[in-house]
Amino acid sequence: MSDCTSCDPSGRRDFLSTATAALAVALGSLAIHPREAAALPLSLMPALGRAGDDIIYPVPAADGVTIDDRNEVILVRWQAQVYAFNLSCPHQNTALRWLGNDKRFQCPKHKSKYQPDGTFISGRATRNLDRFAIRKEAGKLVVDVAAMHKSDKQAAAWAAAKVAV
Repeated sequence: MSDCTSCDPSGRRDFLSTATAALAVALGSLAIHPREAAALPLSLMPALGRAGDDIIYPVPAADGVTIDDRNEVILVRWQAQVYAFNLSCPHQNTALRWLGNDKRFQCPKHKSKYQPDGTFISGRATRNLDRFAIRKEAGKLVVDVAAMHKSDKQAAAWAAAKVAV
């Protein structure tokens, strides 16, 4: 046994209890929903098949980003919608990077940034990401790579290039 009279174990328990309660209050005050705090995952996936300009993919089961580098298509499921993008930044055709923790795309060349739905945030680019026409058929997604829509020239087609899930 120690002869220390200032080392009261109940005092340490009180301190830890108070600190834990304060931490819980602080974290609760952030009001971050667990699903909102998590990163959107990235995966690589080849297409299920191809018929001419139509490329077929499974419907993503959860929010996330899927890249088909062979066909240069990015599929994004986000906020109950699925989008299909060209793999390249519209500024100078550099392959985009997905920053999962930030939930955004970024061009590594000039740092243009985009939301998961392809909306331009900042940087040198002058428009949103280019979207491919996409539809749902027989429980699969069909991306028409011959129908790429640019937000500055085909605003209505660009806005319509999504599928609800």
